[in-house]
Amino acid sequence: MPTSTTDRIEKSIVLRATRARVWRALTDPTEFGAWFGMRFDDPFVPGQRVRATIVGTTADPEVAKLQAAHAGLRFDLVIDRIEPQRLFSFRWHPGAVDPHVDYSHEPTTLVEFALDEVAEGIRVTVIESGFDRLPLARRAAAFAQNEQGWALVVTLLAKHLAAHGA
Repeated sequence: MPTSTTDRIEKSIVLRATRARVWRALTDPTEFGAWFGMRFDDPFVPGQRVRATIVGTTADPEVAKLQAAHAGLRFDLVIDRIEPQRLFSFRWHPGAVDPHVDYSHEPTTLVEFALDEVAEGIRVTVIESGFDRLPLARRAAAFAQNEQGWALVVTLLAKHLAAHGA
């Protein structure tokens, strides 16, 4: 069940796929980028900064059209944890889409993808936390955008797995 406060967004989806298949979709940078809508320059390694470029998702043409407004935008993720087939997390600057603003001095939020087995398949829960630490001027907009965004992202993952073998 989705929950949120001013500091935390949580979305879940149950996928009819193996844990190994879902894990690969989350932690292989090329595959993650395909459904999430970005291209990564480097592998995912805990503690490492990874450069990404928005390119548009391959999972849904309508969402790709929405992402086109930010195509080519580059930003960084810092890989936080990789606990095989259980948890993948990273830190980033949410809503950092203005190319004229330096977001590097701002706190980041933490994004976690947790996998749990349930009777119907694998439940993926996405939690983004840390919004209350963002600058007040950006906090509400970043939260609102990502509240909607994570609901969409979990469906992109499901569409990707349906199209590319679950």
